[in-house]
Amino acid sequence: MQRGRVTAPGLLLSLCIAAGLIYLRLHGGGAQQRDAGEASSAGNTGNAGGAASAYAIPYDYFLLSLSWSPSYCLTHDDDRAQCSRGYGFVLHGLWPQDMDGGYPQHCASDAPLTAAAEARGAALFPSPRLMQHEWRQHGTCSGLGALDYFDAADRALAAVKIPAAFEAPRANQSMDVRDIIAAFRAANPAMPDGGLVVACNRDELAEVRVCLSRTLEPIACGRGLRNSCPDVALRIPAAR
Repeated sequence: MQRGRVTAPGLLLSLCIAAGLIYLRLHGGGAQQRDAGEASSAGNTGNAGGAASAYAIPYDYFLLSLSWSPSYCLTHDDDRAQCSRGYGFVLHGLWPQDMDGGYPQHCASDAPLTAAAEARGAALFPSPRLMQHEWRQHGTCSGLGALDYFDAADRALAAVKIPAAFEAPRANQSMDVRDIIAAFRAANPAMPDGGLVVACNRDELAEVRVCLSRTLEPIACGRGLRNSCPDVALRIPAAR
């Protein structure tokens, strides 16, 4: 029987096919692996927009801190961004809080504020410096991206009506803690007993802090929150 012969062109074709099979065996999964790696990387981008923070830790409610700007400006008149506008109460911050009295701070954030987030925050806080500080110290622990956190702060402000007596008064006032609390509860009938505390610098009003659920409804404050004012008539400086 005559044995078949392999011609030169046939041998060359066979060698090319074999080389191609070897290459595919060694490198065939490369494109799929790269796609998977890029997808994983895309899932770990910064959280300064609307995405939830990857570093949030559990907390129970929010503490809305309203600063009495005239008191602050008596000792910080170099803060022109805040102290040249005649503010009354201003947003100090929206702070994650625990019912047992603890609170998270300075949770890691893997991206700076975007331009859109900065613009949103600047519309709420009295100064850019305070806005940046509050995002780093408290907002990064909220489980929200910066845009969503600032939106929550805006809704929290809208949920609390400022009593008429504190609408940027042009004359100094005097009021004790009970009167301040009564004025806020009268302006906000849904606010429960124990739903806010007042902070002072000696005998001068500094802040009112309102406790809100994570859905921004008035609730009673947790343990460890109490008034820090003396039981005297408090000085309430006029707006300047």
